[in-house]
Amino acid sequence: MPSVNEQPIAAARPVIAEEEIEAAVRVLRSGRVVQGPEVAAFEEEFSGLVDGRHCVAVNSGTSALHLLLMALGIGPGDEVIVPSFSFAASGNAVRLVGADVVFADIEPGTFCLDPAAVEAAVTPRTAAIMPVHLYGHPAAMDKIMAIADKHKLAVVEDACQAHAASLHGTPVGAFGSGGTFSFYPTKNMHSLEGGMITTADAETARTLRLLRNQGMEQRYANEIVGANVRMTDVSAAIGRVQLGKLPAWTEQRIANAAYLSEHITAPGVVTPVVAEGARHIYHQYTVRIHGDRDAAMAKLTEAGVGNAVYYPTPIHRLKPYWEPDQKAGRTWDLPETDRAAAEVVSLPVHPSLTQDELERIVAAVNALGEGL
Repeated sequence: MPSVNEQPIAAARPVIAEEEIEAAVRVLRSGRVVQGPEVAAFEEEFSGLVDGRHCVAVNSGTSALHLLLMALGIGPGDEVIVPSFSFAASGNAVRLVGADVVFADIEPGTFCLDPAAVEAAVTPRTAAIMPVHLYGHPAAMDKIMAIADKHKLAVVEDACQAHAASLHGTPVGAFGSGGTFSFYPTKNMHSLEGGMITTADAETARTLRLLRNQGMEQRYANEIVGANVRMTDVSAAIGRVQLGKLPAWTEQRIANAAYLSEHITAPGVVTPVVAEGARHIYHQYTVRIHGDRDAAMAKLTEAGVGNAVYYPTPIHRLKPYWEPDQKAGRTWDLPETDRAAAEVVSLPVHPSLTQDELERIVAAVNALGEGL
């Protein structure tokens, strides 16, 4: 149990400081609150994070995935290769455009798509690959892009957890046909809620702008069938403030993770792996527990250390996917995915952690000992 004077260490602490509040109030007082100058400025500033690609702001990371697939023309009859070890939105976006999800296994170290599994999953119906930069670690984009080029496939990067991550110097969101980011409150930066789509292709960017706004650039001059998934200027103003803070926060996350990895010595706990050339930005600091995970998590909670499992049920085992696959007689052999879902636990790594809290996390994890 934490002492009387010790507060439990939260798994995440979304930041809403005076700067964010002032930005929101400024927009509210301006009267320009939806799809206005703040959104345009946020898109331009975020472009600097993705090698100058076109950026299109929307109302969530899920909408970003959905619209990008639509803009790329992916739909019924197509297959998209997706990791099952991810949040359901990765698969849901594919289903929402009417395409079929084909699940591929992950690398045990990075928790990201295994390029060999991707290659094995390609069929004549494959239209795209969706690598997920899970927990903030970039997927093996060099190998995935080579597979995509070989088979002439689109690559849709799910970078919703990976703001400012990179591989061999190239930022995530700047590899594929397009990338997507989320600004949910628990992400490394947020806009209360929101998403961003990145693309190197100007025509794709224009299509995305039409899709997010009922298919029109000029009012009542609808060019295509679109939706209403615009970002508000309030969200964009908050996002701009957060984007300015992101570099320092990212360095602090990396430093916190380094401290944890150096000092966690419990024999039943495997600390995160970082692939060569990868910049892991630690949206989550995720360990593997070899032993009784539930008991370990209960002990961590009792010690006042927040912890959670992302994700206890792989997408292919969720009801909307499992039941149709059973009816179709389709099964998935994803041993690394199932193993990860049974072993992972995420510990606090956010930039608000104090040195005392880092030491408490280490002590609680090491106290788990060999009895896992």
